[in-house]
Amino acid sequence: MPVRALWWEDGRLAFLDQRALPGRVRIVRTRHARTVASAIRTLAVRGAPTIGVAGAYGMVLAQREGRLGAKAAARLLGSTRPTAHDLFVGIATVQRAWESGDDPLAAANAYRDTVVEECHRIGEAGARLFRGSPKVLTHCNAGALATVEWGTALAPIRVAARRGAKPFVWVDETRPLLQGSRLTAWELEQEKIPYVVIADNAAGHFMSRGEVDAVIVGADRIARNGDFANKVGTYEKAVLAREHRIPFYVAAPWSTFDPQARTGASIPVEERDEEEVLRAGGTRVTPRKSRARNPAFDVTPSRFVTAFITPGGVIKPRAVAAALRRRAGRT
Repeated sequence: MPVRALWWEDGRLAFLDQRALPGRVRIVRTRHARTVASAIRTLAVRGAPTIGVAGAYGMVLAQREGRLGAKAAARLLGSTRPTAHDLFVGIATVQRAWESGDDPLAAANAYRDTVVEECHRIGEAGARLFRGSPKVLTHCNAGALATVEWGTALAPIRVAARRGAKPFVWVDETRPLLQGSRLTAWELEQEKIPYVVIADNAAGHFMSRGEVDAVIVGADRIARNGDFANKVGTYEKAVLAREHRIPFYVAAPWSTFDPQARTGASIPVEERDEEEVLRAGGTRVTPRKSRARNPAFDVTPSRFVTAFITPGGVIKPRAVAAALRRRAGRT
């Protein structure tokens, strides 16, 4: 892969600081769990599967530092971002190894390998949906930066392109932090996949003109009934896609599915600092006394989802609960 979000290197966690992209490629290397926690909280490391892997390695660093016990380290890392289920899966995976006397690094490496392999399988499973020359809209960044390698929403597009398809991607800018225009566009450039950045509120215009063939997004947490949380603005894209009879796909590894969440009402939605909305590029863009609300995610009901693209194949929302039961029976 031309892009990798993070990796283990000489006893340290190394990661791309995603806040610096696309203007600068900045690599951070650390031996400290608190640095990992800060990186997740400040979005230097972001994307549900990537922060799950970062959380796993953060636990390794905490064990090696010896300043925190396993439970305290899990609390530190788990307090960073509440919505993404993958974060808690990654932390718990290494916590179990730590507390049972097994090798935490081996557990973190295995978890990373699982995430990478599942994202590759998502690409293989979903590529058939993007044959020919499809015009695909995506929201936020669900590529390698968000998933260590391959991506979730971008994985089927990558695989389809490598098989000879000629996809074109509409890239929602994804305000207020511009993960689409900064990060998705940067990734697509690395692979020379054609794209155009559009304002978030232009998607309906292009759908109404017949210029969007499909919508594909990632997810941060998926409930048993198929409701899911993703970057704020996803819900309205799903409603628009339904109105215009455009397929709406959600791509995610199994770690994003939360068997404990019965519906989307069970998903916690992070609200971030209002300054992210009040400023753009560090410059205040609102009157001095303005206030803002800044939900980082919204929850889309399952009725708007055409299908989920999973490591096990493409499944309908009504099949999610059964798929999770089958997986639970194998563990």
